[in-house]
Amino acid sequence: MIQFLHTRIRVSDLDSSINFYSQLGFELGERKTSPQGNQLAFLNLPGNDHFLELTWSADYKVAVPEDLMHTAVGVENIIDYCDRLEKNDIEIWPGGWKEKFSSGERKMAFVTDPDGYEVEILER
Repeated sequence: MIQFLHTRIRVSDLDSSINFYSQLGFELGERKTSPQGNQLAFLNLPGNDHFLELTWSADYKVAVPEDLMHTAVGVENIIDYCDRLEKNDIEIWPGGWKEKFSSGERKMAFVTDPDGYEVEILER
């Protein structure tokens, strides 16, 4: 069987990105230097086999085009989850999400990481 193991994204500040994804619920696993000299941090969500690999290197300028890609996380209660993120100064979009969710619209929101990568939040 073939397994999907991890997704790598380039970041401009490894500690800032680790902090952001930690607030989303990711846990830092291994942190190391690759043979090419890149600084790597592997993050995972408890209960998941797939890892998010954050990669930083001094000679790479991160410039994420708008709407290039996104990752997605599923949460049990999106209102509680987004409330917690907002209390940690993470902007939830689209605006007015609380009103939309309470009116019965599909419960889907987004946050943007420090480099411009979007993270979709879905209630599962």
